Amino acid sequence: MFGLELWEVILAVAVTLFAGFVKGAVGFAMPMIMLSSFASFLPPHTALALLILPTLVTNVMQAFRQGVGAAWGSVRNYRLFILMIILFIPISATMVDGIPQALMYALLGGPIVAFTIWQLSGRQIILPTRHRAVTETCLGIIGGLYGGISGIWGPPLIIYLLSINAPKQESVRILGVVFLTGAVILTGSHLVSGVLNAQTIPLSALMVLPALIGMRLGFAAHDKLDPVAFRRWTLILLGLAGANLLRKALMG
Repeated sequence: MFGLELWEVILAVAVTLFAGFVKGAVGFAMPMIMLSSFASFLPPHTALALLILPTLVTNVMQAFRQGVGAAWGSVRNYRLFILMIILFIPISATMVDGIPQALMYALLGGPIVAFTIWQLSGRQIILPTRHRAVTETCLGIIGGLYGGISGIWGPPLIIYLLSINAPKQESVRILGVVFLTGAVILTGSHLVSGVLNAQTIPLSALMVLPALIGMRLGFAAHDKLDPVAFRRWTLILLGLAGANLLRKALMG
């Protein structure tokens, strides 16, 4: 089917369903789960292509769940981060063939694991608001550079939101807004790069339905989570994603 074995398609659908559930529950991790899982049985470019369209569609749902006004407020509040994502995803998308996969996974996974261990140990990092502009700009650049290469640009923003103790609903909404912005840029960039092509676009479109079903189920779970549990599960999932990226880096 579209160049894949049937078992590969079924496994990809199952992974996407689960990734959609996690995204609905905590607001992120879908591309990380999909990329790290797909890369275990699919070529790197195919793995990246499959996550692009479901990421785009689910982020529309997440960003506008509380309405257009709330989404626009998030855009204003985090405009510097969003601007850096817009600028740097297209730049790094042109480097997708020039950076070793193992190096990319190590550079992303290492800081994620270190931050998660630090936070779960009870030694929380609090970023002063007077440095917000500089912090958002730097983390946005980092997120954009990783995003074009791997399809993953969320960890720098997640780390920032945890560090400023952003409320649960606001965190999920701004993640949706930023992820949607990046997803639009990523889709356009890889239509140009060739990662999305006549063979991979139908496969990516096939992943949209399981992603939406999983996300609906995740929304129901999210609404029942108290803020402490939400933060804990966010850190746990962030840490697991980072550890898996390090595993992939070590395996080459």
